[in-house]
Amino acid sequence: MALKYNLSKVYALSDNDPEFVNEILKLFVTEVPEDLKQIKEGIKKKDHKYAYSYAHKIKPTLDLMGLNMAFEEILQVEAWTKAEGKKKEIIETFKSIREQVKDAVKEIKKDFDL
Repeated sequence: MALKYNLSKVYALSDNDPEFVNEILKLFVTEVPEDLKQIKEGIKKKDHKYAYSYAHKIKPTLDLMGLNMAFEEILQVEAWTKAEGKKKEIIETFKSIREQVKDAVKEIKKDFDL
């Protein structure tokens, strides 16, 4: 049972096509954690443009997967990159996104045998 994610937008987009939904889920569990590593690297190196590019890349996916809080927080990361903020200002927000994605990935893998 989906507690950490919501697939209503995915099902609406796919016209309830289970194969399409499965492909979206596979992409989510493989690509988003990797993209988060790139955001972390950008934050660590204070490479705001690099962090922004990956934050911007995963933003629609977080929305699509119903990770509303993570979506709002990725907007904060984008704003931080544009303002070229200090690393300490965004660390906790990034950790929160990472935890939410980790929890959703774990639950999706269990729910869909991925």
